Amino acid sequence: MGWGYGEDVLAGDWRRRTVIPEVDAEADLVVEDADSGFCGAVVGFESGAVVLEDRHGKRRNFPLRPAAFLLDGQPVTLRRPARAPVPAARRRTASGSIAVDGVRARVARASRIWVEGVHDAALVERIWGDDLRIEGVVVEPLEGIDELDAAVREFGPAPHRRLGVLVDHLVPGSKESRIVARVTSPHVLVTGHPYVDVWQAVKPAALGIRAWPVVPPGRPWKEGVCAALGVAEPADMWRHILSRVNSYAEVETPLINSMERLIDFVTEPG
Repeated sequence: MGWGYGEDVLAGDWRRRTVIPEVDAEADLVVEDADSGFCGAVVGFESGAVVLEDRHGKRRNFPLRPAAFLLDGQPVTLRRPARAPVPAARRRTASGSIAVDGVRARVARASRIWVEGVHDAALVERIWGDDLRIEGVVVEPLEGIDELDAAVREFGPAPHRRLGVLVDHLVPGSKESRIVARVTSPHVLVTGHPYVDVWQAVKPAALGIRAWPVVPPGRPWKEGVCAALGVAEPADMWRHILSRVNSYAEVETPLINSMERLIDFVTEPG
């Protein structure tokens, strides 16, 4: 008695079973390598392979194999255009990364980035919004971090479901540092900046002042800043601050470094 097979012995191999569209690898087309997850824009060809450049300027070469890439989440076969692509002048996003035009936002990942409040979220959106949409990363504001360890357990971090947390005033000996120390999951990265509030992460020069006012201990920091600068309401001050931030050049380096680390962490392949 011979062994029998089903009608489609390739039923488990979607790359060979499905008709995969062919797409010209034009300059600045953004695709994802299906095997490694590397996502980048087409910048040229080398030795028969397409060269992709990610948002950090890192370049990698990939062979033009059938169904080797994802475009808007769908498998495609890239082919070399009739003539080599000539990259246009590179435009930069507010975060300083290379901008790619005509790309739809990626479907949201299971991973998340948490920030302490709505002001933090607005500032992150102002600078890193383009990068986060391309990467499919959702930023969620918390109402403080006093119950951070419980919130992390409820989130359920895992290799495919990472969590990044941005914390204000994360300095040795602070209340914030003690709270963060209780979070021990390897799938969670907590970073922060040394400023009392995310307002202070905006460079004073961007607001036309020499330095942020010194607020006496025991007085709410935002109220003290407003009083010193002659602004009636914190909401008015915040609108002014946000209106003066157009790129990473207007914020302090510790915030930039912390956010870049978080984005890299939650977008690493699981």
